[in-house]
Amino acid sequence: MKTDNNRIVRLVPIIAGSIAGTLLMLNRVLTPELTDSQARSDAVGVVLTAVLILTGLLWQQVQPRKPDSVVLEGTEGFELLSTLPDDLKTELAWASHLILTNTVTRSIVIYYQGRVLLRRGILAPKAEVTPGAILDRVLTKQKAIYLVDTKVYPGRIEFDYLPPNTQGIICQPLGTDRAMILGANAPRSYTKQDEAWIEGIANKLTNSLDLARFDRDDLANPDDRNRAI
Repeated sequence: MKTDNNRIVRLVPIIAGSIAGTLLMLNRVLTPELTDSQARSDAVGVVLTAVLILTGLLWQQVQPRKPDSVVLEGTEGFELLSTLPDDLKTELAWASHLILTNTVTRSIVIYYQGRVLLRRGILAPKAEVTPGAILDRVLTKQKAIYLVDTKVYPGRIEFDYLPPNTQGIICQPLGTDRAMILGANAPRSYTKQDEAWIEGIANKLTNSLDLARFDRDDLANPDDRNRAI
């Protein structure tokens, strides 16, 4: 499990401010006779202590702790439907590589009319995709759905073709009866910029799939996949 190396740094102002405030209070209580100069010093100390604690609290919000990531369960691999045109294979390989190397995505599945065109990254034992309520909604509405933390979504059980401990999922439509499903190894890890970038790549893939020329018979054999690591 990955830890946040900046966590201690963000806590330093709060700890320092708390210790300073405690020492000021003890000094005030134990002083038998308070002088004017000491009163002024205590006032300055209280202000500095408050600033330290406030700085620490602001750091907690400006630099929030990153969600813990996990090692996804599965085997690393790359599967492409071998009957696809070469130019489409290249396009799918290029797009999946960009997503895997530039986002928190660790597993990608591209689904097309009951078949899987591509699986890449950490692969689950099950290769077939059976659309559930969430994927059906994405295909019907043609609007992406982001499950920010799969633990709080009972519908996550439909994604049994992703690693079982996938922490976040994006279902991105690629046009009619087509979708790209992305699995992440940490919850709440996709930023708005990531989502916009993924949508842009999806639009490019949608256009490539629309222009591709291949027969429906090319999707007939579920075991006809190229495998690579």
